[in-house]
Amino acid sequence: MAEPSPDLRSMRLRKHADYQRVYRESRKHFSPSMSYFFRIRTPEEKVPEGPRVGLTAGRVLGKAVQRNRIKRRMREAVRLNIARLPRIADVVLHPRKSVADMEFAKLQNEVARIFSTVTSRSDPRRGAKSEGERQ
Repeated sequence: MAEPSPDLRSMRLRKHADYQRVYRESRKHFSPSMSYFFRIRTPEEKVPEGPRVGLTAGRVLGKAVQRNRIKRRMREAVRLNIARLPRIADVVLHPRKSVADMEFAKLQNEVARIFSTVTSRSDPRRGAKSEGERQ
């Protein structure tokens, strides 16, 4: 029998306060088709164990059907790459309109690259900025 998949609902940012905490304690980073924020949680925080990812899709991305399609594609790309994130990371992804028409393999690779960047930046021994960061 196959292993049950992890509960992805516990791996999502849900509350407005959680999003605001990520925005407040992070800087904006850029990739070709999205921008992203991330923070590393402290061990004292009382939140479910495991990485948490939040998605945003504002009206600038199109009407509801288009925004929902973008979010579905993003959720699937996150599901396939969630294991790349450290267990103490909170990430917020802001897709651009191009995500709607992008090949799914490219989207998946970009999310994997973002998560790998977050993982490398969460290592306390590393102090250098990554190439995708801007102020």
